[in-house]
Amino acid sequence: MPDLTIGPKVRKPLHLHDDKLKELEMRAVKIREDIIDMLVEAGSGHSAGPLGMTDIFTALYFHVMLHDPKDPHWEERDRLILSNGHICPVRYVTMAHAGYFPKSWMMTLRKLGSPLQGHPERLKLPGVETTSGPLGSGSSQAAGLAYAALLDKKPWRTYCVMSDGELEAGQTWEAMLFAGRNRLYNCTFVIDRNNIQIDGTTEEIMPLEPLAEKFEAFGLNVERCAGNSISDFVTAVERAHGVTAKPTVIIADTIPGYGVPYMEHDYAWHGKPPKAGEESRAAIEALRTLGGKIKSEHE
Repeated sequence: MPDLTIGPKVRKPLHLHDDKLKELEMRAVKIREDIIDMLVEAGSGHSAGPLGMTDIFTALYFHVMLHDPKDPHWEERDRLILSNGHICPVRYVTMAHAGYFPKSWMMTLRKLGSPLQGHPERLKLPGVETTSGPLGSGSSQAAGLAYAALLDKKPWRTYCVMSDGELEAGQTWEAMLFAGRNRLYNCTFVIDRNNIQIDGTTEEIMPLEPLAEKFEAFGLNVERCAGNSISDFVTAVERAHGVTAKPTVIIADTIPGYGVPYMEHDYAWHGKPPKAGEESRAAIEALRTLGGKIKSEHE
């Protein structure tokens, strides 16, 4: 039987009590610290996206999803597809915290022979549903899984984490057409709307707005939330679960590099790690209180 703070085997109401919310927020802080340590040790990897999506991954693994770290292939588990595989440091660290593998593995990121590669590989790491790489493919994989669950009358749900930059890929919109056409209410797409990609801002390179209206035109229910608020994200998931006629996309407005002031909103940190020494120390110091926010909110 898994730890109920990780993922119960019976779906329960998602309402967050204050103590649970505080527990999740503290967990997210520690996950961010471990992401920094992991990236410094690796000497390569992505910083902005993982830090920006930590609150959402914490909520998914420790409150929203049904899963069992001791039985990663449990048939009734919810499926999580990471389409933008380059932000895998946040998934790896969150999985380690949840008990999928020893935390010592975190320091093997991107090393030869490690199961923690620069993009997740399904055959190397139990608990990873797909091998990600080409941006845009995850939405199709998620739609296929959700469709299979409906055909087999299975209760599990599919969640697909995606970047806003990958919405420039046409395959994404083919997947949305399929999801809308087949009323995949058991599928929730989560867009990391951080407004950056590797070479600039999304709106400068390939404008996406009006984004919500585009998804609605493809037959999806749209929710919007503050992606760096665990409570706001969980509320959006609750609303998604209440929709039974169509799939839902949650547009999660996040701050890239969240918690590290010198990284926040700067696309230059999309694909590089902090350096050991002054950069990493400054990042850890800022993260421990998120600039004082954690202390002030829970005094």
